[in-house]
Amino acid sequence: MLINRALSTAFLLVTIAAAVAAQQAAPQGPPTATGFLRNLYNGNKNSVLRVAERMPEEFYGMRPGTQEEVRTFGQHVAHIATFNFLWCSQAKGEANPNAGKELEKTLKAKAEIIKAITDSYAYCDPVYAALTDASGAEVLTISQENGRQQQQTRTGLLTLNVVHGNEVYGSMVTTLRIKNISPQPQK
Repeated sequence: MLINRALSTAFLLVTIAAAVAAQQAAPQGPPTATGFLRNLYNGNKNSVLRVAERMPEEFYGMRPGTQEEVRTFGQHVAHIATFNFLWCSQAKGEANPNAGKELEKTLKAKAEIIKAITDSYAYCDPVYAALTDASGAEVLTISQENGRQQQQTRTGLLTLNVVHGNEVYGSMVTTLRIKNISPQPQK
């Protein structure tokens, strides 16, 4: 009886292990350019949100230099939110829900800046989630602030958004490091 239980348990464990291995070995589709872009977007989003949370509110008004034209930490976060709304609305082909709001000039408190950046990512998430190589190749006509029109692929526009977010993230990390705060949680 003990041998039967041992054999039954061993058989059950082998069956479970085989099922897990089969699931892990299941062929996935080939990698795509838009899948790569989606992963970059999600990585940048997570980094920006993490750093925005890590910076204490008392340093949200800090600049990494004395020049007034240099954005404060909070303005960097609000700047990303502004362009998330702009470029994702253009990728959706709809009016910018944030048009006319000067987030960099009007938002001061950490909580309201965090809300703006979180809302902007919530607005962009479905755009990146629905992106395929076919929809990404669609050419969009985008109106510029100067009234001119520009043509750009949806993937090009959303790549611009990710690259811009990464660039501003670098400035945010510099300000964080000036205050001896690591962008990564300590283990």
